[in-house]
Amino acid sequence: MESLTLYELNHFVRQVLEVNLNESYWLRAELSEVKENRGHCYVEFVQKAERNNSIIAKARGQIWANKWAFIRPYFENTTGQRLSAGMEVLVEVEINFHEAYGYSLNIIDIDPRFTLGDMAKRRQEIIKQLQDEGVFTMNKEIELPPLLQRIAVISAATAAGYQDFSNQLQNNPHGLAFRTKLFPAVMQGAQVEQSVIQALNVIANEMEQWDAVVIIRGGGAATDLTGFDTLLLAENVAQFPLPVITGIGHEKDDTVIDLVSHTRVKTPTAAAEFIIQHQVAQLRHVEDMANSIAQFATLTLRNEQLRLSRIASRVPSLFSVRKAKEEAKLERLLMDALTAIHAQTAQQQSRLQLLDQHLHLASEKLLTALRHRIALAETHIAAANPDRVLKLGFSITRIDGKAVTSAQQVEPGSQLTTTLADGEIHSVVSGE
Repeated sequence: MESLTLYELNHFVRQVLEVNLNESYWLRAELSEVKENRGHCYVEFVQKAERNNSIIAKARGQIWANKWAFIRPYFENTTGQRLSAGMEVLVEVEINFHEAYGYSLNIIDIDPRFTLGDMAKRRQEIIKQLQDEGVFTMNKEIELPPLLQRIAVISAATAAGYQDFSNQLQNNPHGLAFRTKLFPAVMQGAQVEQSVIQALNVIANEMEQWDAVVIIRGGGAATDLTGFDTLLLAENVAQFPLPVITGIGHEKDDTVIDLVSHTRVKTPTAAAEFIIQHQVAQLRHVEDMANSIAQFATLTLRNEQLRLSRIASRVPSLFSVRKAKEEAKLERLLMDALTAIHAQTAQQQSRLQLLDQHLHLASEKLLTALRHRIALAETHIAAANPDRVLKLGFSITRIDGKAVTSAQQVEPGSQLTTTLADGEIHSVVSGE
């Protein structure tokens, strides 16, 4: 029986492919892996079944350095994104087969317009799902507190945008005092979603300490924004119990979390300025009310002083006329004048008491309004009750009664108590 070596068989396959599939083809597929090495780009294509999302086809591909040098900037400038896993792409490929390395696809061109359409479609699907869930505008409906002073910041610790935000806030020309705390997170790449959600969870556990959350990025390439366009992150931001302000640092397009956040600004500096101007507006409102009360009191007192002066100036004149005409009636006229003075004085005192009552009522009205605002603030605090946060899907894991905030606290054999909205789960860590 005649037999072939493996090389001979592979060489035969290569010849068949080169003869029968010697043209280029446009291929639609999803990228499951993208790597760069020595100027070349290596990818893996997959196709998934519509029903169960299982992989029904897979192939390796590569873009050699001489092509990648042109394809990469063209794709990124057009789409605003890096070529990355999970993307749907339309590429022109040549079929390649090597005796030692097997079957692969040599990519010679890419159509970024196809990927743009797929990205826009996914964004719209996420937005529609958020709207269908009824959470799209939840964060926008939260009222900003009158005193916006305690700010929880989610950003990379070394980001220039975070430094700009802090400097703008602390060195504001109005001398306003703010308290901020950084909750570090990865702000670009595949870890954005998980990292930002973890930071939000930490803030939720101490929510009563903060008035608002600021998510800032600043700088960096627009191609690093895909992490902010995920359903899970958008759901967390939309349903977060504190107002969320985003300053991702880009002007052309809004990410999905920009759309669901309470307030979207362009840059970290603009986020700081928004907070400052909110405080300035509240300060001016209080000052305006104080000035109005003071002006009303001053004007009222001045008018009454003028009235008293006019009354007092008439008394001597009348007395002189009476004295000249009827000297004998001087004593009686003097008594009449004194009686009139006492009456007028009593009348003005009564008016002053009435004005004092008006001022007291105005002050009470102002205090009532302020008490109402305090009551609203207490309502928001009540809304932030840990039981409510647990009902939103959050949980608290403890060791010996202390909350676990880091994986480093947990060792094999540790006994964990996980508190949920409807009870507790006890577990033992079996391994790292």
